[in-house]
Amino acid sequence: MESGDLRIFQVVAQQGNLTKAAERLGYVQSNVTARIKYLEAEVGTLLFIRHNRGMTLSPAGELLLTYADKIIGLLNEAEKALCATDEPAGPLRIGSTQTAAAVRLPELFASYYTLYPSVSLSLSTGNSQYLIDQVLGYELEGAFIGCSCDHPDLSAVPIYDEELFIVSSGIRPENQELVEKPVLVYSMGCSYRQILEDWLRSNGVNRPVIMEFGTLEAIISGVTSGMGISLLPEIVIRQHLQQGLLRKHSLPLGMNHMMTYFITRKDAFVSSALRAFMDLLPKEYDMIERRGH
Repeated sequence: MESGDLRIFQVVAQQGNLTKAAERLGYVQSNVTARIKYLEAEVGTLLFIRHNRGMTLSPAGELLLTYADKIIGLLNEAEKALCATDEPAGPLRIGSTQTAAAVRLPELFASYYTLYPSVSLSLSTGNSQYLIDQVLGYELEGAFIGCSCDHPDLSAVPIYDEELFIVSSGIRPENQELVEKPVLVYSMGCSYRQILEDWLRSNGVNRPVIMEFGTLEAIISGVTSGMGISLLPEIVIRQHLQQGLLRKHSLPLGMNHMMTYFITRKDAFVSSALRAFMDLLPKEYDMIERRGH
């Protein structure tokens, strides 16, 4: 089993389509098809279930993908380690929840780029579980997540303690808004969503109307228009509160705070670019917190 075949297998699994996988790899489709068939013959079982919409991993394919991700990740790590320099340079892939990306990371990234212009810094956003999976799969060097993480392969450093509030427009009486309006949230896997649903259940609302939005801006706009309620960190809504566009409602102790963590793989090679980024975190976040107050 060659690493090149595993890389092709990994891309096909990610794309779920031979044509798209071939385009991403820069190969002709017939070559990709042949390599997948060869790999299936080598392992003695089907790795994909073919259907009209593309290809889906078989149970054996799902098992192989877990190993392929680790093997390819380690090979990439070895390449980075051999090419490492003392001066921060090269690509640095960081992930973040949308809330942290919108409020905190712009200044952090700007400061980092000023200090280390040779680093090609990129940002991927998603919910916390998605980001954990990306770091585990060596797709990201590190990520900011909105929940605790006790995975044995990950290190988690607490960065910022978020104070959370339920927010509403204030258009209708408080009790009506909080228990009768739809809940505006991100997709499943969002830590804020879980806390808000737990709070609603504790107040007798077992099946709230859920409206999913793809961006922080869309959620805030929906709340200010009176469409529904949401749960957001105080730093996100300060300006809206000052302008009278939102009303905040306190949560019980134990539900009103969330720690933002920065996670990395324990076994991953720490490049000079990542080390410099991590060294900047405490200073940058202390500065942001002082400014916020």
